[in-house]
Amino acid sequence: MPNYRRNFVAGGCYFFTVNLLERQRTLLTDHIDLLRDAVRRVKRRYPFHIDAWVVLPDHMTLPPDTDDFPVRLRLMKLLFAKGLPRTERLSATRRKRRERGVWQRRYWEHTVIDELDYVRHIDYVHVNPLKHGYVERVRDWPYSTFHRYVLNEILPLDGCGDIGELPTVNDERWR
Repeated sequence: MPNYRRNFVAGGCYFFTVNLLERQRTLLTDHIDLLRDAVRRVKRRYPFHIDAWVVLPDHMTLPPDTDDFPVRLRLMKLLFAKGLPRTERLSATRRKRRERGVWQRRYWEHTVIDELDYVRHIDYVHVNPLKHGYVERVRDWPYSTFHRYVLNEILPLDGCGDIGELPTVNDERWR
């Protein structure tokens, strides 16, 4: 079994992408209140702050500011899955381990290294629904902290552009 290493930095800021096991499902947006409740419950017990967050039907991207993130992410996933009806298909391995078939076991993680990296990841989070083709303007996606950024006058309403302005990874705006 692989030995996954996490980059724990005290007081660090991290960026995560957490995926559903079956990527064609829309559990996260179909059960957004359950997901929000799971996050609230975990935050009460293990406080953290989410600088930016977007929830898409099959995955969510967020950067909590804590080096004890595995506990928090595991509990969010657990509480969300416990609240769902048991309709997912289970592999023999998951059945044997008595696991639900809701989430991918692992998640993608990035340790933010500086302010520019931080800003790029915040933008990436907010542009995600546009990138995946769910909306033509970032402001049209309801499950995003982009709206909080606009309300707090951190970003303008058209701050992340529209589908015609979507930057690519090699775009100078990301450097």
